[in-house]
Amino acid sequence: MKKYLVYLMMVLAAVTFNACGDDDPVTEEPGTEQPSTPDEPTDNPDEPNEPDDPTDNPDDPANPDEPSGDSHILIAYFTRTNNTGTVAARIAELTGGTLFRIETVEPYPEDYTECTQVAREQLENGTRPALSTTVEDMDQYDIVFVGCPVWWGDAPMPIWSFLESDEYDFAGKTVIPFCTYASTGRDATLQRIVDLTPDSNHLDGFGTSGRNTNGVEPWLREIGIIE
Repeated sequence: MKKYLVYLMMVLAAVTFNACGDDDPVTEEPGTEQPSTPDEPTDNPDEPNEPDDPTDNPDDPANPDEPSGDSHILIAYFTRTNNTGTVAARIAELTGGTLFRIETVEPYPEDYTECTQVAREQLENGTRPALSTTVEDMDQYDIVFVGCPVWWGDAPMPIWSFLESDEYDFAGKTVIPFCTYASTGRDATLQRIVDLTPDSNHLDGFGTSGRNTNGVEPWLREIGIIE
């Protein structure tokens, strides 16, 4: 009888999870940024605790604590489990651009469930969390890549805070969106970044699941960033 009840509970849990669909707050899986629902279980609050999170390994080139690079290209990204950070690092490697990690003053909960709840509340309430990092001399960048995981089928609110900041003027710059996701929300998230920078020029964005960077180079060639 116990085995039957356990099996029934597992089935119900699976049905409940699948029912989340686009509402999946994370598109990153726990311990990574994978496509699932907030840094998209690709880079999502699916699991706030990731062993390779940049904060746990400051030497990880995909998650630098300090901006790096020297060019007119900026790669700004928000990540929790480093799925998006891995993609950002690949873009920087191929373009020579400067990496900049968007971070919040108040960290998201490490507990996955709590993290998804906070992410959902922020999205529903339109909360723009305060950011703890700032781009120095944004005027020097002509091209700005903006990346994040998919959380609850949309861009995480720190991206809204960054793109709406009075400190930056994206008018006339070329903004290129990218994201990591688990299953859904790719197109909506890329479009959100475009919508938040209405006075910018835009090139086709890129989305990938988890930390898969195989498509980054072909994409950059297609949009004319590299030859």
